[in-house]
Amino acid sequence: MSEPSPLLQASGLHKSFGGIRAVQNASITVPRGQITGLIGPNGAGKTTLFNLLSNFITPDRGTVIFNGQEVQHLPSHQIAARGFVRTFQVARVLSRLSVLDNMLLAAQQQTGENFLRVWQQGKIRRQEKANREKAIAILESVGLGEKAQDYAGALSGGQRKLLEMARALMSDPQLILLDEPAAGVNPTLINQICEHIVRWNQQGISFLIIEHNMDVIMSLCNHIWVLAEGSNLADGTPEDIQCNEQVLEAYLGS
Repeated sequence: MSEPSPLLQASGLHKSFGGIRAVQNASITVPRGQITGLIGPNGAGKTTLFNLLSNFITPDRGTVIFNGQEVQHLPSHQIAARGFVRTFQVARVLSRLSVLDNMLLAAQQQTGENFLRVWQQGKIRRQEKANREKAIAILESVGLGEKAQDYAGALSGGQRKLLEMARALMSDPQLILLDEPAAGVNPTLINQICEHIVRWNQQGISFLIIEHNMDVIMSLCNHIWVLAEGSNLADGTPEDIQCNEQVLEAYLGS
């Protein structure tokens, strides 16, 4: 059986802040159709690497190839429009808007955003109706359907993470980067989040996940990359990583 083709390939990434090297010659590959993990001790540069991959910050050096095309020089919103989206360690929701409105703002190719089409009211209404139906269906699929009209600020921390993940689906992504989806979430909701990730992966979405919860990482991921002091330390299957002495020393404290 052949290996799945790479969906995301990053190589030789460097980033310094004020002379401090945050990421040094880091590389990572996310195969198409798989769930890939990224772990490492606090301060290893994991979130900085996420920011480089999605171009929330621009690398000093290195390349990021998504779907066969270099994207490291594209604005982050253009990368998202290509099907490459991410969430954040602290969920970024618009607290004063409803849960449903948070979803609708994430919809791609909204007809009403194009000035040249403002007279096409019928098309605009159809697009708005389709976006609304899609948003409600996604919210219901993650158990937030009854919260659709509530202010997003009234959601619990775990529900906000669910909302952010659900919002990512509005753009029909091929790849979602999840930054600590289980952090600060109760065990029941963690199980639900994992079930959603598996289901979405079975539907064709690839994932790259940062997570400190080793049970989550080891149970979900096909392949794991380990970062330490901004550089690659190891990569392999969950079984490989659990037996890697360098990883045990650097990350697991053993």
